Amino acid sequence: MTIAEAARRTGVSAHTLRYYERAGLVVSPVDRTSGGRRRYRELDLKWIVICTKLRATGMPIRGIRRYAELVAAGPGNEAERLALMEAHRADVLAKLAETQENLKMIDHKIEKYRGSMAAGDAGRLWAPVSPP
Repeated sequence: MTIAEAARRTGVSAHTLRYYERAGLVVSPVDRTSGGRRRYRELDLKWIVICTKLRATGMPIRGIRRYAELVAAGPGNEAERLALMEAHRADVLAKLAETQENLKMIDHKIEKYRGSMAAGDAGRLWAPVSPP
């Protein structure tokens, strides 16, 4: 399929697809037509989705590149792949925990505003003021 179709199906731009290829994030070279245009396969799209999910969860480009290198190298490095994924999972869980703590503060503020507004004393809510 064309780069435009691959972009539509993966939800990333054609620019991003080209970047992933240049950055060494693809497992195998993307096929080309006789005219030099990229031609994506289903396997390419599945890999791009993996890359975008890893990126969306905060994996650095160098980590995705390393994972792609390991996958491209074939069997025999599964323990290293597993270690990479486990380390990334631990990072994601830590970020999730931090986000959940931040969400608690936001929920607390929302309840304070709702309560103060319902009681008619929203003007008493703390706000920074400029010194006179």
